[in-house]
Amino acid sequence: MISSQLQGVPPQLSPQDLSLQIKSFLSGSDPQHGQKLSPRDHARCALLLLRCLPSARHAVLEHLRSVFHDSVSSFLSERDSQESLPHSSSSQRRGPPPLSTPGLDEVTKEVQKVLEEFIKLNPRAWAPLISAWSIELMGQLSSKHANRQGMPHSASLNELLQLWMSCGATRVLMDIYTLCLSTMIDSCPDACVDALLDTSVQHSPHFDWVVAHIGNSFPSTIISRVLSCGLKDFCAHSSPAEAPEKRVPKLGSVVGILGHLSSRHGNSIRQEILRMFHESLRPGSKQQRATLPYLLQLAALSPSLLGTVCQDLVDSLKPSTLSQLQQHCSTLPRDELDNMLNLSVHLAGQTSAGAPRLLRFLLDTAMPASVITTPGLAVHDSVREACDRIVRLLLLSLQKQVYGRTGGRGATEAQPRAVPFLDAMRGHLTELCAEMLRLERKRHLWIHQLLGLLCIYSNPPCAPEALCLLLTLAQSPEELGLAVQLHAVLSSSMQGLAPAVVTRCVSQVHAGALTDKRALQLLQNLALVVQSEEGGMGREIGAALSEHLSDFGQLLLHSTPGVCEASCLLLCCCTFPSSLPPAQLHLLIRSSSYLLFHSMHIRSSSGVSSASRLLLRLSKVSHAGRKAVLHQLVEGALHPGNAGLFGGQSTVPVSQKSEGAIGSLLESNSHLGSTVDFSGSVWSVFHAGVIGAGLKPEEKSRQSGQEECAAEIHKVCFLYYASAVPIKEKKMIS
Repeated sequence: MISSQLQGVPPQLSPQDLSLQIKSFLSGSDPQHGQKLSPRDHARCALLLLRCLPSARHAVLEHLRSVFHDSVSSFLSERDSQESLPHSSSSQRRGPPPLSTPGLDEVTKEVQKVLEEFIKLNPRAWAPLISAWSIELMGQLSSKHANRQGMPHSASLNELLQLWMSCGATRVLMDIYTLCLSTMIDSCPDACVDALLDTSVQHSPHFDWVVAHIGNSFPSTIISRVLSCGLKDFCAHSSPAEAPEKRVPKLGSVVGILGHLSSRHGNSIRQEILRMFHESLRPGSKQQRATLPYLLQLAALSPSLLGTVCQDLVDSLKPSTLSQLQQHCSTLPRDELDNMLNLSVHLAGQTSAGAPRLLRFLLDTAMPASVITTPGLAVHDSVREACDRIVRLLLLSLQKQVYGRTGGRGATEAQPRAVPFLDAMRGHLTELCAEMLRLERKRHLWIHQLLGLLCIYSNPPCAPEALCLLLTLAQSPEELGLAVQLHAVLSSSMQGLAPAVVTRCVSQVHAGALTDKRALQLLQNLALVVQSEEGGMGREIGAALSEHLSDFGQLLLHSTPGVCEASCLLLCCCTFPSSLPPAQLHLLIRSSSYLLFHSMHIRSSSGVSSASRLLLRLSKVSHAGRKAVLHQLVEGALHPGNAGLFGGQSTVPVSQKSEGAIGSLLESNSHLGSTVDFSGSVWSVFHAGVIGAGLKPEEKSRQSGQEECAAEIHKVCFLYYASAVPIKEKKMIS
């Protein structure tokens, strides 16, 4: 009778029959025959009572919970028993588990049909109630069986979702909630979303599979309504005396739901948060005023959410938006404004993906106003002062984190705490150095402080790279002074910094990573640092250069004269070790001697002067060094290629001419053999060349002026005299 009455239109029962159904439902037995009702008949009795007496809905829905609990338990028991069978194949075990017992499965289907009829009949009255009942029941079932043997871990959302959706009872509950949400989506979905948030608070993380499924089914609705419901709860429970995560229980649930959806629907989340932010800047209710603190709290609880929103949020902060933000913040109490400022600084330090863009925005906005600022793009003075304060507080916060990374750590903590902002800036070292060397007001001082913190924090250290970049890019004493100041800051915290910097510079030059212009600037700056700094960086760099004398000796033979002269000047002012190996000494002497005569050829007085100084210094290293210098000078002066320097004429070796003739003759014979064909003949034809070379060119005397010749001879003689110590052995070569 009950089964037939559940079909079709709602039944019409007499008061006597209705009274019997109520007694049967309450007692769990048939009042006419006194027999105990089976779970299936008891559930159908409850459904009949719900159709005939809707006021009994709470009692009926409470009873139906037990039906779904029994159905899920039966399903999991059958699943466990099938997996424990020894003869079951691995392919059978991997397949979807069997559904629950047919009796309870039929009842859950009937429950779904009856409840869907009520939802379609009056969605505004029934959808909130039934959605809360179904979603809460799914949360209870998820938590109840979470620790059951064989259940997937709560982090394995795909496995959990596949398992629960293969269960008939939980699939029915999911379909019921989905119908409630879809019918209310255009009118008032907040009630359904509120139930989702409340259940997520109680049963997370075991309930996450439900959130993932519903969120992927209604991404836009869930994202917007979850944020809206979270904001309402934030406004209702906000109390300055409590921590945000304690006084707002739904805040963590909002973060969890958005975290699940961020991987697939990050763009929708970003757009909705930006929409809420811009709407909050308009004059409105208390809820709109609380939007900005609410969004800051969400970002503080979710690094992934912060990374999703940061870049677009910074791009949206145009001067007009900043003006609205300034007007909005001017109405807030002082303590609330300070809390928001401190939280903003904390979030800036935790920013990773958008850190470079955020830093540029803060520096640009905090810079003092310029007379060339485009009208309409200037920001209010209070906005500039606020950004100035944020930059200073951010640097202070980063300093505390960098210097306090090892403080207060437990014995079991293997790695120090990371600083996401500095991790993100590590890959932008070149841009930071170039920006600092622009020497803009305040800006270069802030970047200088940030560079120091970044060099101390980075592992492996980036201090040698930063100093090498500054030495390469600096083009004035003021810019070079920033490198010296950075070294002074870092040397107290890092050991062996100067040798690492010199090694980095040498490797950059020899690897060809720098252009000739950059290499010349680097060598000149190194020489300036060594010459101008008697202590500190100059002394340490000069001592470190002594380990790379051979490397700089090779640069004396560089194709660019400026690089040769700069390397020679650097060798003149750096510190020599107490004893030079003979091979290294002779390499420096040969290279500097070559530079001397080459500078004479190109008429470079600075090259001649620096090479002369270096040879004079090398001659004082040892007696063997003096003899080697003298030998190189005499050999160079008597070389035929240098005869023109002393009034003679240079001659070209005969071997070079013969090589040219042989090459030309060989080419001629190859060309002749390809054009004349004597196949089948015993004759071979060879080209014997051309006798003579036509008219001889007029020989121009390369005789230099008497004064120039005398000057060159004087330089060579001076070096000769300087390199020979015993005075009685000095002889003039005429």
